[in-house]
Amino acid sequence: MPLLFLNEKSWGTACDPARAERAMADFVAVVRAAAAEGGSGTALVSEVDVKALDIAEGYPVNKWIGSSPRNRALWQRLRALQGRSPVRSVFPADDAADHLEYRHDGEVVLGLGAAHFMDGIAVSLAVGRQWQDDRVTLERSELVEDDDDTLEMRQDAVDVRHLSAEPHLDGHRDWLRAARREGVTTGSRIWDSRADLYPHLTFLRRVEGQLRGLDPHWVVPVRRALERLEEAVAAWDPATMAEPEWRTKVTPEGETRKRVCRFTDLDGETRTFDLHARFTPGAGRIHFRLVPEERTIRLAYIGSKIRPEV
Repeated sequence: MPLLFLNEKSWGTACDPARAERAMADFVAVVRAAAAEGGSGTALVSEVDVKALDIAEGYPVNKWIGSSPRNRALWQRLRALQGRSPVRSVFPADDAADHLEYRHDGEVVLGLGAAHFMDGIAVSLAVGRQWQDDRVTLERSELVEDDDDTLEMRQDAVDVRHLSAEPHLDGHRDWLRAARREGVTTGSRIWDSRADLYPHLTFLRRVEGQLRGLDPHWVVPVRRALERLEEAVAAWDPATMAEPEWRTKVTPEGETRKRVCRFTDLDGETRTFDLHARFTPGAGRIHFRLVPEERTIRLAYIGSKIRPEV
């Protein structure tokens, strides 16, 4: 189910009414076109009801609707699309993204940030130049827990999918169609769909219970971490590379902790799965080992950092 997140920062800016009219017409057209690609489950997600917004400074949506029969018809088409608010209503848990903050040009952005966190797509009014591209770069601050249990705030730049005019759809059609097919929103769906979603990853049976019982806060972070591992392994040639070029941070455990990373493999042998990727909030870990003869990695554990008593 594709989620389209309204970029609240693109609304209520100063511009002339004619430009606001054009931007609103383009907005309705691109949202409807994205919904046509994404299917009936596509939802427009906003922090507040769209009808409560100003299209431009001093030009509320209600005034735009009443200004012409054409605008009223456009509004009815937009309202036919399923709407959700506030933004947190679509999170796996209400506080799932409390460890993250997203900014654009120094300002906190809820819709754009949620589009990145939920692996969705942002939609904007094409009033400012910064909203006239199919990608928008954000500054992300993330509270992470390191291997030594210390908390650290890390900053990086991330790109979010973005639409404000129909030509932008060209770069996102494949994603919209894939999102329509997958709709992975629970740990159980990750497990049940693993062969289709991650054909280059293999899983020990013990991981099934870990995914089916996955904390809702971790569904999206785990899904995205597995996607990055899948991308890396898919491009791996074990004949020329000792390990994949990882698309996320992957490190081995130190010698003193390797003993807590030993699990019974698929063939009944006990092996060490000390390579691990991270996910947040908290100290989330995905433990695995390389299986170069099969060009795969085998996952043995998904959950909180393994403690010695486990």
